[in-house]
Amino acid sequence: MDRQRTDRQLRLIAETTRIADVLGVDLWLRGGWAVDFFLGSPTRDHTDIDWFARIRDAEPLTDELLRSGWAVLPGPPADQQRDFGKEGEESSFALLSEDDRGHTLVAGGPWAGERWPDGMLEGPLGRIGPTACPVISPAAQIEIKRMTPVWIPGRPRRAKDVEDIRVLETALRDGAGPNR
Repeated sequence: MDRQRTDRQLRLIAETTRIADVLGVDLWLRGGWAVDFFLGSPTRDHTDIDWFARIRDAEPLTDELLRSGWAVLPGPPADQQRDFGKEGEESSFALLSEDDRGHTLVAGGPWAGERWPDGMLEGPLGRIGPTACPVISPAAQIEIKRMTPVWIPGRPRRAKDVEDIRVLETALRDGAGPNR
């Protein structure tokens, strides 16, 4: 594992959660870092940091990230996801909205209005060392990792997703993870 990169990403996760706390903005880790924060330690190298944020918080979050030295990166439509870079690392914020029944939805882009898994934002507070951060629910994480190749035809099932599913299912079966 690339310890320098892992430490840098952990520091940027801590910085981002501090920014969100100051703004009163809710964020949730998703993807590989959500798995690791659920388990309590890094399990592998990560190419980026994936988050969920509400679309109503996108502008203040963007403004504060830019003030903190992050740069906007090209990516999907801005109402679907915001991508930022700092110190050679990338953070992507997939944006969420809600319907009138409170279901979590994709906020924009080609899948605007599609539902995310129920209970996705009810995940625990994950922790690695001194850094705590909300993560999406492990059940939603598993569903997303299983279904992405179905939801996005042409996107192959990745070995890291298969491994993340296995690790999460084992942790849930064995009662591991935060608050257990």
